[in-house]
Amino acid sequence: MAFSRNGFLYHLRQPRNLLVYAHDVVMAFAALLVAFFLRLGPDFLESRTDIIEMAFTFAGVAGVVYLFTGLYRHAWQYVSAKDAINILRTAAIVVLVFLPAWFFVTRLESLPRSLPFISWFVLVMFLAGPRLVRRMLKDQNARDTVVPVDAARVLLIGGAEDSETDAEHFIRTPQQEYRVVGMVTAEGARTGQMIRGVEVFGRNADLPRVVEVLDAKGLRPEKLILVGRDIDGGVVQKLLDAATALGIPLVRVGAEGTIQPVNIEDLLSRPQSNLNRDAMNAMIRRRRILVTGAGGSIGTELVRQICAGGPAHISLVDNGEYNLYAIDMDVRTRHAGLSCATILADVRDGALMKDIIAREKPDIVFHAAALKHVPMVELNPLEGLLTNAIGARNVADACVAAGVVTVVLISTDKAVNPSNVMGASKRVAEIYCQAMDLRGLGTHFVTVRFGNVLGSAGSVVPLFQKQIAAGGPVTITHPDIERYFMTTREAVELVLEAAALGPGRNDEGAIYVLDMGVPVKIVNLARQMIFLAGKTPDTDIAIQITGLRPGEKLSEELFHGQEPTMPTDMAGVLIARPRTVDHAVIAAKLAALEDACRRRDETVALALVADLVPELRRSAGTAPKAHLKVIK
Repeated sequence: MAFSRNGFLYHLRQPRNLLVYAHDVVMAFAALLVAFFLRLGPDFLESRTDIIEMAFTFAGVAGVVYLFTGLYRHAWQYVSAKDAINILRTAAIVVLVFLPAWFFVTRLESLPRSLPFISWFVLVMFLAGPRLVRRMLKDQNARDTVVPVDAARVLLIGGAEDSETDAEHFIRTPQQEYRVVGMVTAEGARTGQMIRGVEVFGRNADLPRVVEVLDAKGLRPEKLILVGRDIDGGVVQKLLDAATALGIPLVRVGAEGTIQPVNIEDLLSRPQSNLNRDAMNAMIRRRRILVTGAGGSIGTELVRQICAGGPAHISLVDNGEYNLYAIDMDVRTRHAGLSCATILADVRDGALMKDIIAREKPDIVFHAAALKHVPMVELNPLEGLLTNAIGARNVADACVAAGVVTVVLISTDKAVNPSNVMGASKRVAEIYCQAMDLRGLGTHFVTVRFGNVLGSAGSVVPLFQKQIAAGGPVTITHPDIERYFMTTREAVELVLEAAALGPGRNDEGAIYVLDMGVPVKIVNLARQMIFLAGKTPDTDIAIQITGLRPGEKLSEELFHGQEPTMPTDMAGVLIARPRTVDHAVIAAKLAALEDACRRRDETVALALVADLVPELRRSAGTAPKAHLKVIK
């Protein structure tokens, strides 16, 4: 082990580490001599003949202790409070090990009682002193760095408890292109104080007043830099609103002190959820997993997280050739030794799905395959019903026939009181899987429902980004339209946690939903994205209202009025009890629905959907239909 990349002999082969190690051993030798000098006076060597031998022993003990505490591996110019604690601990261990070692030689009869305390103190000084001097010289060099005359003036904004530490690091690290003119913090306790020569002018809420004061001094900031990690999205939202009103770009400190734009994910009106990853990994490890829709936005991230959990085998199923090729290449590049099957197939083909699932023998199936774009499905309802409703039934039946342990259906908030065929088709899929779960056939069905996923293919965020890059206009269907948002990571972790914890909760047919806070107004999202792109809304980039599209609602819902909800022991996850339908009834109606869809009888198919989902209220919208018909 000592010779491995983590062993001390490997690290000691590095020239710098060896030099530091030798220095610290010499310091231990010198520390004991100085301790005797302080205790016995200038003539200590004349009065004692064993001191040199004792100093060598002390240094030898220190050399062994250093190997285990790793003191020689810490870069002096970055010495911190953690390093200081390690120095104190190391010195104490050296003294405590030396005493019994020397006891076997002399019984400690001639060792002054105060010498261990003095030697510990001196050793700490000798180890810490050079490191502190090196750190001070580095900091002085940073302070002496000449800031260019044309460096951008920046105001630091502390958005979290750790922001002062991050701000101190940013100020200390030479930033040639920036001149820090001040700082505001989340709390007002630091107002009037200086952090490395930078004045704290007030709280974040005082930002407009602080900018006005700096402007009067000719120091108006050209950028606002957000420092701190894991900042609540609501805080970022307020700061962005203030920055927008002031006309000053807001950026943030990223990894290794780099400056990067504020991401849309940072603007969620709640902290991003961090779910139980240990339970997820335990569920995935050494299991056989199958993912339908593996090449889609959710499917791709789902596959990546599953592969990171160490499954025994993963089956990738998708009917899109290129998307399937892309995720297959991704898996084989990142996890070259992982057993993987790549299957080009359509979930509409029930016989094929039974053959695939019987052959692959998965323990867990994640059903992510779906047609999800409301306008497209509204214009092509039979295609949406065949994929979303009949496809889900095919996968569910195949899983029961093959004895799959757990099936996870990925659904949408649009299934609640749907106003479009896409939402209704997903609600039909929910109903069927709930009915199957209540049958108790040995396969547990888990339904996961969430809102819009930021950045997923075809969603509003990449559309806005494309429109902004083209110079606008950014198109909004209605000024009051709003949606729930979550990140792709959150969506996938919710799916995995529900799969991991759902089967043991006696919640047959229940639906898991992420608590996504409050919905976001799309027009506000558009303005924020324009501003984050360095443009001014309504001036540089126009915002155009186009009218609601067919099937589009102003607001989405997470739960139906007849779905009683309750919290779970999974942080940020709610559960809804099912509205149940007898399996024989739903199975017969789905058989009729499939027949109508394959006969291309849209009238009968939609009538069957209305019977299955009586709350469906299709909206005609206010915008003209686009020519998006899929030709079959």
